[in-house]
Amino acid sequence: MAKRVASSLYQFRETFRVVNKDVLRWFPGHMGKGLKQMQQRLKLVDCVIEVHDARIPLSGRNPNFRYTVSGVKPHILVLNKKDLADLQMRSEMEDILRKYGYHHIIFTNCKDNKCPGVKQIIPTVAGLVSASERYNRSEEKDFCVMVIGVPNVGKSSLINVLRTKHLGRGKAAPVGATAGITRSVQNRIKVSENPLVYLLDTPGILTPNVPDIETGLRLALCACLQDHLVGIETIADYLLYWLNKNNQFRYVDVMGLEEPTDSIGTLLIKVALKLGKTQRKRDISGNGYVEIPDLPAAAYHFIKAFRNGDLGKLMLDTQQQAS
Repeated sequence: MAKRVASSLYQFRETFRVVNKDVLRWFPGHMGKGLKQMQQRLKLVDCVIEVHDARIPLSGRNPNFRYTVSGVKPHILVLNKKDLADLQMRSEMEDILRKYGYHHIIFTNCKDNKCPGVKQIIPTVAGLVSASERYNRSEEKDFCVMVIGVPNVGKSSLINVLRTKHLGRGKAAPVGATAGITRSVQNRIKVSENPLVYLLDTPGILTPNVPDIETGLRLALCACLQDHLVGIETIADYLLYWLNKNNQFRYVDVMGLEEPTDSIGTLLIKVALKLGKTQRKRDISGNGYVEIPDLPAAAYHFIKAFRNGDLGKLMLDTQQQAS
């Protein structure tokens, strides 16, 4: 069905509207504390690795990092989760990011220690640091690298895969599917013996104000914001809106629908019924209970399909955002 859909036969929304805009001011206290810690530790660092989600290379970028954290240190941009991203726009996005000052860009899948991008990271660090002015660290034999980025883009996963690849050791940094699991700057973690490289894991830092509604929703869709802060059904509705707008109809087959829909209510009811998910609610009289479709469970199922790549490899950002 998905390949046969003719979008011209359907009328989809031109814009996405959301009522609650307060979520875009989300900046938990531990983020402010973490940013200060990062700045204080910067003098002990030779290089900065900034990690983003490859599906949102523009929306996921915290522009303040270039001024508040990295400074004059060598800077590497790692676009992680490339296995979930549509890389047909890769060269265009790299051109845009270079205009923003990112000249060393590596695409990775940190769940795969054989990933070519993962293999590039330590040699790139060694080359950049060796060619740079290390100032107070010029006599040190080890390289110290700070790993920064917005929440839940794979910073801890990057540290762990580098340890596994270069040292054959297990996990040293906690990993989770929830944004904000790392809440402070961690101690130095050894990831390579030759060259001798240590990494500092840091908490995910967002800008105090996400610039616009859709940027915030793209961050939420990629789990860079916690689901409950935005609302699981709102995130699902934005996903449906984006898929329809960009002629991505694989969800029709994956969700077991007969045809595309622009109504998130219709989609969630059908998905809940298909999954057999219901909620027990009091009836109108208040004297008994009725079983109704569990819409939050259906919304999570829909979003999870996107996050797992079941809806296809997608890039949520577009060139138009940079203009």
